[in-house]
Amino acid sequence: QVQLVESGGGSVQSGGSLRLSCVASGYTYGCMAWFRQAPGKEREGVAGFGEDGSTSYADSVKGRFTISQDNAKNTLFLQMNSLKPEDTAMYYCAAGGELNTCGYYLRVSGDGLDYWGKGTLVTISS
Repeated sequence: QVQLVESGGGSVQSGGSLRLSCVASGYTYGCMAWFRQAPGKEREGVAGFGEDGSTSYADSVKGRFTISQDNAKNTLFLQMNSLKPEDTAMYYCAAGGELNTCGYYLRVSGDGLDYWGKGTLVTISS
C-alpha cells in the first residue's frame, strides 16, 4: 500500500509562485501526477511524471508549471510560477496505473490511478 502526502499549498497573489511536494511511502510505479479540483468544478489533470521519465502537462499550465521527481522516485514536485486566480484549487497527488506514462491519466482526470493523497489547498488572489 502506498500513501501519498502533499504539502506546499498556500495563499499567494497573482503572479506569484508555489512549490508543491508529494512524498510517497513505498514504491511507486506507472504514473505519478498532480490533479486539481476547484470549487464547483470537476477534477482535472495538471501534470504528470511517468515511470519512463516522460512528463505531461495540461495546456492551461504549460510554460508556467514544472513537474519533477527526485532520484529515489519517492517525492514528486510541482513548481508553479506565474500563478493566476484560476489556478485556485485543491491539488492532489496520485500514483499508480498500468501505463508508464501520464498523458492518458491527465485526460481522464486520474481514473485508473491507484493511490491518492488528501490534497493541499492553493489559493491565488488577484
